[in-house]
Amino acid sequence: MTMLPCPTCMKQFNTDETKAMPFCSSRCRQVDLGRWFNEEYGLPFEPTQEEPLLEESPEL
Repeated sequence: MTMLPCPTCMKQFNTDETKAMPFCSSRCRQVDLGRWFNEEYGLPFEPTQEEPLLEESPEL
């Protein structure tokens, strides 16, 4: 039996009793997915000359 904190709600849960690893429940998994869709989470990006940020692109 391993107890871990859920990354969404921080509740301690037994990893053997969930089908939604690494979350405590399907609800917490859906909340996390919604945060990605709403761009509350993101991966770091450093612009290059080949791929500038949209804000840095010249107006057409």
